[in-house]
Amino acid sequence: MSEISLETPESVGMEDPAQDSLIEASPTGFSEPDLALVDALQAAPRAPWTRIGQALGVSATTAARRFERLRSAGLAWVTAYDAAKTATVAYVEVRCRPRAFDRVSAEVTALPWVFSVDETAGDFDLFLSVAAADLPSLGRAVHGTIGGLRGVRSTRTRVGITLYGEGRDWRMRAMNPAERAGLGEPRSARPRTYSTHLHERPAPQDQAILSALGGDGRLGYAELGARTGMSEHTARRRLQRMIRDGDISLRCDLAHPLAGLSTMVIYRTSVPHPLLERTGNALARLEQVRMCVSVSGPYNLLVLVWLHGLGAVDPFEALLAERFPDLVVQDRTVALHTPKRMGWLLDEQGRATGRVPLGPPGHWRGGGATAPTATP
Repeated sequence: MSEISLETPESVGMEDPAQDSLIEASPTGFSEPDLALVDALQAAPRAPWTRIGQALGVSATTAARRFERLRSAGLAWVTAYDAAKTATVAYVEVRCRPRAFDRVSAEVTALPWVFSVDETAGDFDLFLSVAAADLPSLGRAVHGTIGGLRGVRSTRTRVGITLYGEGRDWRMRAMNPAERAGLGEPRSARPRTYSTHLHERPAPQDQAILSALGGDGRLGYAELGARTGMSEHTARRRLQRMIRDGDISLRCDLAHPLAGLSTMVIYRTSVPHPLLERTGNALARLEQVRMCVSVSGPYNLLVLVWLHGLGAVDPFEALLAERFPDLVVQDRTVALHTPKRMGWLLDEQGRATGRVPLGPPGHWRGGGATAPTATP
């Protein structure tokens, strides 16, 4: 089990079994204190346990032990990945031949540059989020690698242009306002433009930090340095610079079906171009919206939402019609299962069971990929 605390044992204080017993995890899901802890880590993924505990009104030891149990059960995890500006990103709809679906889903899930995979019910079978170093290598990867898989009938690619909100911006909203104020982190989903080419390769040390934090975003600086072959001081300095310059994204993810968010819907929508930025920013602030991005193609806004069941679809669409009268929903697709999210392998309940490390942009040139290695 890897180290998750950013503090020494002395800094988190004495054991607090009385407090800890109040937040004992359900064997199959989340308690309300669990969700508040996830919310706190979404707001501040690498905050010290003392700060997390103070915001939630528990000891640092209690907060750390609670998260370790959630992480060990695959219910919640902190991860890191490249910022939007560093890679070309696209969303690929894949149609499969009859009886080839399971094989194709497994093969694309194993590709390091396919960072998320959703199995869907609609006019396509798989919804893939993919990344590449530039547009030519993106085309070769999608058309050559994915399109060349046995059992793939067709692909349709929409290039990501401006990201208005994504998983790192989304919040569980389980903390009360006073608790959130204690973390001092306002919700701020700022638009980010995807790259069309890799301007320069990240330094090997930065790639090593990204790789290590991809598996455990709360690694302490000492262990981060040990895993990357740097001193603790160097690891701290480089990571703080990456965060400051926006070269790394950190987020706390969770098994959303077990948190009551059992339904994911992918919307392809259109809005008049003069209203695109304003609408994208406003959509990204809705509590149901997990991702909102402008894309190429006839429908210029792609919106992904997490909802409390199929019964929440109609009320959500009524909300869209009321707040965004110029927005036209062109298509809705329900996700049946998400085998992979940002490199993490998920079971049917959304629990993390392993990880396919994301390949750095340089490994994607020519449509190639590094061999995937699943890790617990």
